[in-house]
Amino acid sequence: MTGQPQIGLFAQTACLWEATARKVGNVHRYEDFADTTFLDFALSAATIGDPMTRACHTPLGTTILSAIEARTRVTRTNTNLGIVLLLAPLASVPIGEDLREGVRKVLASTTVADSEATFDAIRKANPGGLGKAPEQDVAVSPTLTLKQIMTLAAQRDAIANQYATDFADLFDFGLPTFLDAFENHGGVEAAIIDCQFRWLARMPDSLIVRKCGSTTAESIRRRAEEILQRGGLKVDEGRRAGVEFDRYLRSNGTRLNPGTTADLITASLFIALRENKVTPHSPFVWNTCGWLG
Repeated sequence: MTGQPQIGLFAQTACLWEATARKVGNVHRYEDFADTTFLDFALSAATIGDPMTRACHTPLGTTILSAIEARTRVTRTNTNLGIVLLLAPLASVPIGEDLREGVRKVLASTTVADSEATFDAIRKANPGGLGKAPEQDVAVSPTLTLKQIMTLAAQRDAIANQYATDFADLFDFGLPTFLDAFENHGGVEAAIIDCQFRWLARMPDSLIVRKCGSTTAESIRRRAEEILQRGGLKVDEGRRAGVEFDRYLRSNGTRLNPGTTADLITASLFIALRENKVTPHSPFVWNTCGWLG
């Protein structure tokens, strides 16, 4: 295998950590959806390693398409399109280069061919609530580079916005928020759950916006903000509010699933692993009474 094997390992670890943590409204090791299980996410994590290992030697669009094609061989559900779109540029930066500057260079050099391969990947993934784009819709052939197309969608999609801003949210908010939570809680799982509340309080989840509209997404954002104001995971009142929040998010099938937030967390975890801020053997399990599962 050529490429950067540790990058593949970090991608797999980030995916498994995120899927395993008992986050509100998401699949985790004690909670499945009707059409998507924890095993679907675990198998998807297994398949992502090889495409990300080879990413530094592969065009960005090809990496994205290869990762989605690999996932379709183990599950029919769209478990990781957002994750792939975020991890592929990060994995494309050779080890030894500054990651943030490297991502900027990767995104600045995207091509129309990258757009074509990515559109193919999106069609294969068939994400929920995608709808029609006023320009450069995935149903037709693209005529712009991948960064240009993502910039067109930046106002309505948080993942596209990362492409437009050279992943600013991940480097300026996602990474430091996770590291702060990891230091405060002493383990990965609690840090991920804490980060989920902070991401949800910071911005409405794009997937919920697409499925349910901006008013519902904003109400969810405010509810996450209120949980943090009550003390979050550190206090009994905050944890009880979190459990109630989870029940609400699961009350309408998967329509209130904060899936984009989960993708942003996964990418933040990958950056932390890649930057050697945490390791795959860092303590994971959060031992507390009364939480989910």
